[in-house]
Amino acid sequence: MSNFGKSIGKYVATATVFGLVSGTVFTGVCYTGNKYLNNTSTPVSTESSSSSGNITTNSKSNSSSISSVSDIVDEVMPSIVAITNTSTVNYQNFMGGRQQYESESCGTGVILSQDSDYLYIATNNHVVADANSLTVQFNDETTVSAETQGTYPSNDLAVVKVKTSDIDKDTLSAIKIATIEDSDSLEVGDSCIAIGNALGYGQSVTTGVISALNRSVTTEDETTGETITNSNLIQTDAAINPGNSGGALLNSSGKVIGINSVKYASTEVEGIGYAIPLSVAKPILESLIKSGSYTNDNAAYLGIEGRDVSSDIASVYNMPLGIYVNSVVSGSGAEKAGILQGDIITKFNGKDISSTTELQSYLASCSAGDTVKVVISRQNGNGYEEQELEVTLTKASANNSSTQRSEQKRFGSK
Repeated sequence: MSNFGKSIGKYVATATVFGLVSGTVFTGVCYTGNKYLNNTSTPVSTESSSSSGNITTNSKSNSSSISSVSDIVDEVMPSIVAITNTSTVNYQNFMGGRQQYESESCGTGVILSQDSDYLYIATNNHVVADANSLTVQFNDETTVSAETQGTYPSNDLAVVKVKTSDIDKDTLSAIKIATIEDSDSLEVGDSCIAIGNALGYGQSVTTGVISALNRSVTTEDETTGETITNSNLIQTDAAINPGNSGGALLNSSGKVIGINSVKYASTEVEGIGYAIPLSVAKPILESLIKSGSYTNDNAAYLGIEGRDVSSDIASVYNMPLGIYVNSVVSGSGAEKAGILQGDIITKFNGKDISSTTELQSYLASCSAGDTVKVVISRQNGNGYEEQELEVTLTKASANNSSTQRSEQKRFGSK
């Protein structure tokens, strides 16, 4: 979509995403109530009527007249929606048989744009994954049926769409399209506000600061075991609670700078939540709105094939943790930089590498032509010696051989 600023899920059994990064645990921030367990929020009916009209943009978000959190919330809240995902959970009963029950999970969304037929809403992929049905509740508490326009699980992003003809006239006049801002100008210590459907009770507001930038978090689907590492995340101490998934992280001007995604889950730690920055999310969301899918034509390509050196393997064979290079693609950035078969990649741009999943995520934040620093451990006699190499990443073009394409799928970016 042009003029982008104007114009709960796969983990249904627990509605959480668990991950391990250096012993820390992260959780997706959806909220689940299971109908089978009689633990549901008050059901809502779908209200619809034929109507049309253009939704306004948050006008005051561009004005210096906003001077307090309440002013910001008044302007932005009409751009925030609650999303309910109804899905089916399979489980094994006491007698060993397989049964099913219906589960409802709650998340949040941000209204991004509108065309002649649909209203488009940004959220997290884990909010909408495996949905039998989706409903959206607007700020005036009216609800409508929704459907998934497109998803990009690698960055935990999705777009939900609602037919404008299903939204009544009064609701259309009350809701607004969010104003977004490039997150590249953020600085640690900047004030921020998080809005989301906490615990499925309805929209609530928390405040804090930007605690850190460019954080990396690995999450794991408890059901499938698949892990995804997101890098370049915004860290904030504004409370990100269950149900906040897909909600807005705002700057002090009331503009959306991030999409809330995960939090640190520990009884010993408070105030560590993460949001996907708009600089990362915007091109993905624009593409999902336009075509329902996303492909990065400027994807970065390292040019290796390898396998993880786990802690078990490392202890048995006295090897460093990292990625063992099985082969190097001829003419790739890896070959030109001097990476050899048998090397073990241990760091990428100053960040420790412990798995191919992490490497894939770090590459996803790069573009073809970027120069990165790669630390490798190379065997020398009975031990290993570290070397730091500068690698200019190449483009994963359609002219690559089938071997290259296979490697890019495993190690390359988007």
